Amino acid sequence: MQFKTLAFLSILSILLFTGCDSKDNNESSKEGSAVQSNGKVSEFQLKTTNDTIINLKLENDKIILKDYPNKIVLLNFFTTWCPPCKAEIPNLIKIQNDYRNDLVVISVLLEEMKTNDEIKQFIKEYNINYDVINSPEHLEFAKALGGIKSIPTMFLIDKKNTVFQKYVGLVPNEMMEIDIKKVLEK
Repeated sequence: MQFKTLAFLSILSILLFTGCDSKDNNESSKEGSAVQSNGKVSEFQLKTTNDTIINLKLENDKIILKDYPNKIVLLNFFTTWCPPCKAEIPNLIKIQNDYRNDLVVISVLLEEMKTNDEIKQFIKEYNINYDVINSPEHLEFAKALGGIKSIPTMFLIDKKNTVFQKYVGLVPNEMMEIDIKKVLEK
């Protein structure tokens, strides 16, 4: 009986602490670079489910969120069918609440053919308190970042628009909070 319980818990922890394979983005890219390093500048206007436009600019090694100056940004890439993506939502809600004066969480949906009504229902079901992007350019934005290979994937962006940390898979809340505090001290 103990072996079955141990085996079940081991399998469950493996599933939770690894990310889902992104089926929507199979672009190959140079590893280790969050933003294209060829000097190319890309600009995006991504629409949230609330019809707010978020202006982003990728320039060298920076992700510039023009609408959030002097804010730390936790940029989260997810899908609605991914169990680790769903499991991290309470952590993101807590981070948004705890650091609302200094940080903003923005999630980018990596699914095609999802209506805003479907995503709004998902937001309501999980009590999400942060912006969720569901716009036609969301997949192009993910490709411009070098492609998102696994989900969930998150980028912690400091106030100077530099990627401080990239997270792949389910990340413990404590680890993100340690990194957020480091960025706040900078």
